[in-house]
Amino acid sequence: MRKYHRPDLVLLGAILALLGIGFIMVYSSSAVRGFIQFDDPYHYLKMEMMWVTIGLVALFLSMRVDLQWLRQFAKPALFLAIALLIAVKIPGIGRKVNGADRWIGLGPMSIQPSEVIKLSMVLMMSHLLALNPYKIKSFRKGVLPILGLLGVIAGLIMLQPDLGTTLVIAATTFFMLIAAGARVSHILALAGTGLGLVVVAIAAAPYRMRRIFAFLDPWADPLGNGYQTIQALLALGPGGLFGLGLGQSRQKFLYLPENHTDFIFAMIGEELGFIGATLIILLFFLFAWRGFRVAMRAPDAFTGFLAVGLTAMVSIQAMINMGVVSGLLPVTGITLPFISYGGTSLVFTMVGVGVLLNISKEVR
Repeated sequence: MRKYHRPDLVLLGAILALLGIGFIMVYSSSAVRGFIQFDDPYHYLKMEMMWVTIGLVALFLSMRVDLQWLRQFAKPALFLAIALLIAVKIPGIGRKVNGADRWIGLGPMSIQPSEVIKLSMVLMMSHLLALNPYKIKSFRKGVLPILGLLGVIAGLIMLQPDLGTTLVIAATTFFMLIAAGARVSHILALAGTGLGLVVVAIAAAPYRMRRIFAFLDPWADPLGNGYQTIQALLALGPGGLFGLGLGQSRQKFLYLPENHTDFIFAMIGEELGFIGATLIILLFFLFAWRGFRVAMRAPDAFTGFLAVGLTAMVSIQAMINMGVVSGLLPVTGITLPFISYGGTSLVFTMVGVGVLLNISKEVR
């Protein structure tokens, strides 16, 4: 008989703090854009309020679902997510935005299947790793089937194309394999192979090569491929220690593209300064610590792997996003969890952390 306790309140507090800061910063960074595009400075705030509400409902529902019941849906959820990834390439179903086939139109709204596949992949991997933990020591019986699954999913996502999400899923997969006890030699070989495939993927697409060159020297093309990186740094730099003040950003006057989504961390640095940016980083560290703490105290292998995967997925995405904004990584086009303007990404992130909080109720 399992004992149920309160969910991890520190973990819940970190999530709600990030969500609250994100809600404020979405309005602050998008008011000008909303006024210019829709003659309504509150347009994005209203939409964010809707997505946050849906996300909170999804969080509290996923906190109550039976986890062993959820495990039974690992395979159907994965097949559904793969079907949605294929559907984005079907004319009339998929919706192209900024040259990428990443969305499925549902009337005035759209969903992003790559966000669905992230959760379903973690769920399926947790199921497979928990079936026979000793198999993971064997490359053929333990590691290879998971790599085959990762290869199919990564290939479908790269067809959109979406290198950022592919990197998040691949890094989460490797993290879960390490947590499951895979051999170091296997992990190193896989890491080398993965790095080689990333190099091939970059070399195969001219626009990715231009992004790499822009990352190495953004000032070589300040009005082209280096523009986003330069504008993000011009937002972070003037923020100083305390920032220009909430609502006082200069870059939000359409200088920095995607300032309310992919580059919202730059807005935080500009308006709230080094202290505000550091607070965000500390909150994500707090999230990661409590999440992995839940994983180590989980009541069984399945929920333990699930907690590892969910924590790693959010944490890795946050690190990549903040690395891109600060110029430490090339531009990849992924959002900052909980904080960027929402939609499918926010809702499914909330579902994932709801499951993580659910697991925390059963920790020993």
